[in-house]
Amino acid sequence: MRKLFGTDGIRAVAGQSPLDPSTVYAVGRALAHHLGATPRVLLGMDTRESSSWIAATLTAGLTAAGATVENAGVITTPAVAFLTRAHSFAAGVVISASHNPWQDNGIKLFGPDGFKLPDATELAIEEEIFRQLESSTAPSSALGTSDVPPPVNQADRAEYIDFLLAAVPELSLAGKRIVVDCANGAASAVAPQLFAELSARGGGEVLITHANPNGRNINERCGALHPAIVAHEVVTRRAALGITFDGDADRALFSDRHGNVVNGDAVLLLAARDLQARGLLENATIVATTMSNMGLEAALKRSSIKMLRAPVGDKYVLEQMLATGALLGGEQSGHIIFSGRSTTGDGLLTALLLLDIVHRSGKPLDDLLADLKVFPQVIVNVKVREKKPLEAIPTVAAAIRNAETELADSGRVVIRYSGTEALARVMIEAESEPRMRHHADTIANAIRAELGL
Repeated sequence: MRKLFGTDGIRAVAGQSPLDPSTVYAVGRALAHHLGATPRVLLGMDTRESSSWIAATLTAGLTAAGATVENAGVITTPAVAFLTRAHSFAAGVVISASHNPWQDNGIKLFGPDGFKLPDATELAIEEEIFRQLESSTAPSSALGTSDVPPPVNQADRAEYIDFLLAAVPELSLAGKRIVVDCANGAASAVAPQLFAELSARGGGEVLITHANPNGRNINERCGALHPAIVAHEVVTRRAALGITFDGDADRALFSDRHGNVVNGDAVLLLAARDLQARGLLENATIVATTMSNMGLEAALKRSSIKMLRAPVGDKYVLEQMLATGALLGGEQSGHIIFSGRSTTGDGLLTALLLLDIVHRSGKPLDDLLADLKVFPQVIVNVKVREKKPLEAIPTVAAAIRNAETELADSGRVVIRYSGTEALARVMIEAESEPRMRHHADTIANAIRAELGL
């Protein structure tokens, strides 16, 4: 079992284990050893104030073990994945904690193919990290916050923007006003230029918001963690559509012109139908997750499209896509993967492709989603002090069994631990909202009584 890596890399409070300086340095050395002789590594980061010292310390560990590091600076996670593959780097590294608060940070790793590393590879690196911690001591000069990463290569950002624009050569925003929320995160370094070039190419008005990061305002009352913010802006500014990203811009959520939030399930439906209409949806199959709404499954079925479910985490969605040949997959949270275009969730690419679908249809976003009827769904997050198997706790197991029995074919019960935070997530979906909330509260209270902080 992995002790450091979760579903999306290593994540913790910056400065605390496993993101203390000594461990970060060991991660760099371990990664370089895993990659072999004199590897080239691409480094990128989000806007948190801790990202620079973590990047510098990681770089010190990498170079001490023989690696050469190129710094792309503040840039999105999918941009690092794209550039790693495009320029044959041995690995790509992103310093980011995605949607987490500014105090947290993380380390995400990509292989030379631009894909997130398999669990087995992460486990092997993790074991080497522990060996490094036991057998060597990082020099004090490598652990100070005064050190800085290598100089930033600004060309990386421009190349990624060119890649995004090439994905939608016919897209025009003419006659539309769009609101874009950058979450004061990595999108702040890319989205303004991207949408400026898109507007210059085809008209339209793009209003950029929350693109002034100060190291501590990432995801703060903005971004994909708070989609109602951009939805309100859309109504206030009388815009046609809103787009909002998370901290590292590997996912995106949307708002229609009426201020209704449009999540990843709805994006999957639009993209699946569009690909099918153009004869591009291989096997008429897409991959979603256990959290995707039953309403999405029903809408896809009406269009003769099959939906498979993978565990939560875009890397697991991708694994099932590769195993089944599906060309589209994603999560309700906004991670969408277009096989052949990206190797991971990419919020900016998703935004452009959705805008392109709306443009080609000639219809507003809400009209395209008129037949998507979602089941009432609630997600309750319970902070826990440990992640003990829930089936081993009698009161929790009984509450889950009762919910599953009563809901039967009229709902779903999904209880899991977060792979990136100390949380238990209780998701209940049902035709009856009172029954849904009753079972969600009952299970959450049982977990809170046994494991709560």
